[in-house]
Amino acid sequence: MPLPPLIPLEHFFENPEKAGAKISPDGSKLSYLAPEADRLNVWVRSVEGGDDVCVTHDHTRGIRNHSWSRDSTRILYAQDQGGNENFHVYAAELSRPDEPSVDLTPFEGVRAGIVDVPHDDPTHVLVSLNRRDPQCFDVHRLDLVTGELELVAENPGNIAGWHTDAGGALLAASAQTSEGDTEILVRGREDEPFRSLAVYPNEDGGNVYGFTPDGSALWVGSARGTDLTRLVRLDVGTGEETEVFAHPEVDIGGPILRSRTGELLAVVAMVDRLQVSFFDESFERGWRQAEALHHGDVAGVSMDDEERHWVVSFDDDREPGATFLLDTATGEHQFLFRPRPKLDPAHLAPMRTVRVASRDGYALHCCLTLPLGVEPTNLPMVLLVHGGPWARDTWGYHPEAQFLANRGYAVLQVNYRGSTGFGKRFMHAAEHEFAGKMHDDLIDAVHWAVAEGIADPARIAIYGGSYGGYAALVGVTFTPEVFAAAIDYVGPSSLVTLVRSFPPYWRPFLQGSWFRFVGDPGTDDEPNEEVVADLWARSPLARVEAIQAPLLVVQGANDPRVTKQEADQIVAALRERGVEVEYLVKDDEGHGFANPENRLDLYRAMERFLAEHLGGRTSY
Repeated sequence: MPLPPLIPLEHFFENPEKAGAKISPDGSKLSYLAPEADRLNVWVRSVEGGDDVCVTHDHTRGIRNHSWSRDSTRILYAQDQGGNENFHVYAAELSRPDEPSVDLTPFEGVRAGIVDVPHDDPTHVLVSLNRRDPQCFDVHRLDLVTGELELVAENPGNIAGWHTDAGGALLAASAQTSEGDTEILVRGREDEPFRSLAVYPNEDGGNVYGFTPDGSALWVGSARGTDLTRLVRLDVGTGEETEVFAHPEVDIGGPILRSRTGELLAVVAMVDRLQVSFFDESFERGWRQAEALHHGDVAGVSMDDEERHWVVSFDDDREPGATFLLDTATGEHQFLFRPRPKLDPAHLAPMRTVRVASRDGYALHCCLTLPLGVEPTNLPMVLLVHGGPWARDTWGYHPEAQFLANRGYAVLQVNYRGSTGFGKRFMHAAEHEFAGKMHDDLIDAVHWAVAEGIADPARIAIYGGSYGGYAALVGVTFTPEVFAAAIDYVGPSSLVTLVRSFPPYWRPFLQGSWFRFVGDPGTDDEPNEEVVADLWARSPLARVEAIQAPLLVVQGANDPRVTKQEADQIVAALRERGVEVEYLVKDDEGHGFANPENRLDLYRAMERFLAEHLGGRTSY
């Protein structure tokens, strides 16, 4: 098989031509994201066709997601400034498409989010705001016409999530206890106080998905008495669980609920490919019609209020985002778009899932993408580490994996311990294992690729963003003999300074996450010396003298999660030693690059860097 052509970077990383299509609740209009002035904005058209109209005009950062108001007259979305994550909620009036969107939460230094868009109250939405206290979010009912805010619930400081019933009433909340466990609170009416319903130990989940149609129970993800999270019905009167569905191999990904009523339609789970278990015959018929439209996995469904018209998008390793309009009553369907039509599936590499055994007996679920046109032996390889770390890699289209494979690299993605979806034992095996067994899992996967003859042990790079950036720095400081190059993208260099610089609204919930898994270093005034010493020992900055491999560091100046200090301090330490390190900083970005010109700069630098140090193909 001949080598595929070098695919231009722009085809992978520029803004998509169209993406994120949704149907209006009344079924008359379609919305989608597409560029205006080289920034993604929301466009609207009639279902029957006709002129497409841009209704938002953000020419600074672009819009990444949106939703419809229930009366189908407005587009709602959230936007921050330069990646600072202080999102405001905006509304674009379809009747005035040329006018600027209205900032519904115009409060400086405040983060807002949409809690619910109630079916029965189309002129109001529920929003969360940390206006009163930067550390916690109160809920307000927001009038979309007047902008008036009415307080619905004040956060006592420990509420991590709010939940409404089918009528849009705020009747449940998820709190974190002082021990880092999850407490579910409920009330009968919005004018009543909350009461404790159930407490789930940290490892047992307790994730609330919504109310049942009659309001007598909550749909909850629970791992009580089991290793894997299953769907249960939690009685709001007694707190008793009734198991509804359990997958035999993995945690459930979550239920699909009827948005108007909360009725259970299906439960999804991800093993190697998406698996769906159905609880509603009409929904299953629609889903089967949708599945027949494309060979990928259904990745998104947007339905009108009657659930007749569906907008269906697909995930596929070599054909991302194919989107269709389906009439489930007649079976008629219309192809709408592919987000990246310049990508030829024949030139993209298939991804396959593999299992790798860790040194202590865990089965590591991995994704492997091999370049086309070459024998899959003795290849330069990039270990691509996902962020989080509480996330996971799955089969499907991955732009970075495809870009790297097109440049001639094998790409290995590893679900290391701490990755989500594989049970609480696997998840909590990551406690206090940053730069320890979590990193051992990555190294075990590298050794597997070498033993299989896939990877050339002298030409292996490690790259990732956020936790993946930390893993890259750990790779070249704790195991410098393994990697020939590393790329750190918005990754922390010191676990001590990282935790102390987290945004204030993270602090009430660190006990069940970072403090449990990593450690609480205390404050500068009252440090926990033992924990500080442990965190420092797990920090790449403490072992900077071990770095031998070439390093590329990438950072957004406005990042509130992993602040610029994390990149600055390791770059300064290397330069002080006279070690050359490449440093790419963007002043208008945060935790990951949103603007297309910045993304292209990142991947140009990556392409050149890897070609120089691993010998892959380059278009320069």
